[in-house]
Amino acid sequence: MMRLTAIRFVLLTFVNLAFLHLGTTTASAQSKVEPGMPNPPSQPTEVKVGVFLADIIDLDELNETFEVELIVTAEWDDKRLAFDPEEEGAPYKLFQGAFQFNEIYSAWWPQLLFVNQVGSGDVNAVKIMIAPDGHVRYLDQRSVLLETPMKLRSFPFDTQTLVGTIVSFGDYSDQVKLVVDERVLGASEAHAEANEDVNIAQWKLLGLDLKEQEADFRYYGGNRSFSELSLEITLKRQSKNLIWKVIVPLIILVLLMWAVFWLDPESLSDRLNVSFIGILTIVAYQFLIDGSMPRIDYFTFTDTILLYSFVVMCLTIFESLMISSLRKRGYTSFSNMVDRFFRWSFPIIYFAGLIASYLYYR
Repeated sequence: MMRLTAIRFVLLTFVNLAFLHLGTTTASAQSKVEPGMPNPPSQPTEVKVGVFLADIIDLDELNETFEVELIVTAEWDDKRLAFDPEEEGAPYKLFQGAFQFNEIYSAWWPQLLFVNQVGSGDVNAVKIMIAPDGHVRYLDQRSVLLETPMKLRSFPFDTQTLVGTIVSFGDYSDQVKLVVDERVLGASEAHAEANEDVNIAQWKLLGLDLKEQEADFRYYGGNRSFSELSLEITLKRQSKNLIWKVIVPLIILVLLMWAVFWLDPESLSDRLNVSFIGILTIVAYQFLIDGSMPRIDYFTFTDTILLYSFVVMCLTIFESLMISSLRKRGYTSFSNMVDRFFRWSFPIIYFAGLIASYLYYR
């Protein structure tokens, strides 16, 4: 019995020593990426940033937001992390996945943040690779919802430039300098041209750009500049669907009011019935298409032609009342002349207004 207890004691001692050795080895391996943390390696540290546009998930004109799937890359030099590849037995050090990145990698890295991001977003994958000379390459794949002002005055013939602003969180420009990695940006443009899946419904991607600039923020009451990058995604609306579903039926509906001027001037009630039916129809039409219109505090091209069409239809009522009043006063020939004038000028005036509105908003 004592012999069995002694054997157990020896085994437990061996296991404890083994775990102690393993822990010492792990701690030793981790300590090789710890020197100089958490401050940047130089003043300022130049971080080369690239953004690869993988997909445009959604664009919401009502809330002025858009959701994109991005691959963000960053490269910088940290000589404190240099190592001997022969001693390590590997050509580079690799930390991938949330656990290794959060728990094992403990050196400095820039926290690249989208200033106009709504919510926390999703980081689906992350990787950091360290070269023997201390060159660090960071890579993550994330889905972000960004808020940006949109210019919708020429809706549905508008072109939007969606903006996402990137900063190194908490690092002033004299600490971290963000520069554009053109290699990644060029690859993103080539990917968008070759893959139509990047485009979102009713929109076509025209271009992608990443610009360097300075911004002022007051985190602690001071006024110091931050280095930032502005991601600009330019999209053009594919307006054919809205033209055929909204604008063309509206024009046809207004042109049907032309029939008023061909009715007998003596039949005032018939003329008024046709005009009021047309006005009620266009009011119902406005409620019908309201769900597809952006809710903004200024007029768009589509809002203008809706209002213009409504006004033109209302004018047919005043024209019929004026003709009836002239005939009652004995100005029959003059009333017929006025009626003929509006009969042929009605479509001309309406289309002239449409063309003028289009040119103004374009």
